[in-house]
Amino acid sequence: MEFYGTIGPACAQPETLRQMVEAGMTGIRMNLSHGSLAEHADWLSLIRAAGIRELLIDLQGPELRTGRLAQPLTLPEGGTLRLGRGGVGCPPALAAACRPGQQLLLDDGRLLVQVTDAAPDALTCTVLRGGVLQSRKSIAAPGLTVPSPTLTEEDLQNLKIAKQCGVTGVMLPFVRGAEDIRTLRRALQDAGADGIRIFAKIENLTGVQALPELLPLVDEVVIARGDLGNAMPLWELPRCQKQLSAACRAAGVPFMVVTQMLDSMCSRAVPTRAEVSDIYNAVLDGAASVMLTGETAAGQYPVQAMEYLVRTARTALN
Repeated sequence: MEFYGTIGPACAQPETLRQMVEAGMTGIRMNLSHGSLAEHADWLSLIRAAGIRELLIDLQGPELRTGRLAQPLTLPEGGTLRLGRGGVGCPPALAAACRPGQQLLLDDGRLLVQVTDAAPDALTCTVLRGGVLQSRKSIAAPGLTVPSPTLTEEDLQNLKIAKQCGVTGVMLPFVRGAEDIRTLRRALQDAGADGIRIFAKIENLTGVQALPELLPLVDEVVIARGDLGNAMPLWELPRCQKQLSAACRAAGVPFMVVTQMLDSMCSRAVPTRAEVSDIYNAVLDGAASVMLTGETAAGQYPVQAMEYLVRTARTALN
């Protein structure tokens, strides 16, 4: 079984990565929504020095994100947020597609806003669920189709150097159908990197519905519960996860479970009972790999989080 962390400021030190490997980590993810492969040469060196054999890059793909901020932005409930021209950056296609009344979930649903005025290049929103907005956070627009290319120009540049950087797997966000996978496969072939594995992230209802056509084309399916949990009422997410797991098992395709597996350990040294049960059940359902994201990238206890992930999963396997 594979155990992945995510590299970020909290763990990008030689000793921390060494301890995570000793705890059982077999691979690491690099989120390229926050910087390119070329910009993270220092992290690549650390990964190689730590002897980490699996490096997954998470592309930008057709996902929606806010722009970069000079500093975190506090959004009080009832306040106003402007997205687009003159405000917080957002994809132009989102501003063009939204209409008044559309709700937008930011940062994996931690914040919720509703569009009150929509111009072609900017959205004025009322904050329904407030909090602190950081740079480059996810945007989900339930029920809205926003036209986006499979791969951004930045993705293509990253794929060109992926093989020489030691990348072993590519995670494609918000997969919508077989053509997205074929597009990525062609880009890898053009880059001379067709041996790199493809991980299809299921993050919305379109991806859920397309799963049967994806299974013959991918190396691994990723049940990415962050945005998937924005696409449906949260109480329906466990059933969806179980259905996706069963479909992958039946097809003999490996799958990964990810997002908030040990979220409380971003700020606590010990996880909740619910979190360890979540990991245990994902393994019993047949997961080939499990991954930590913010817990290791930005959390206060990256080594301890990896220890709990690995020990809980191995207990389920025995």
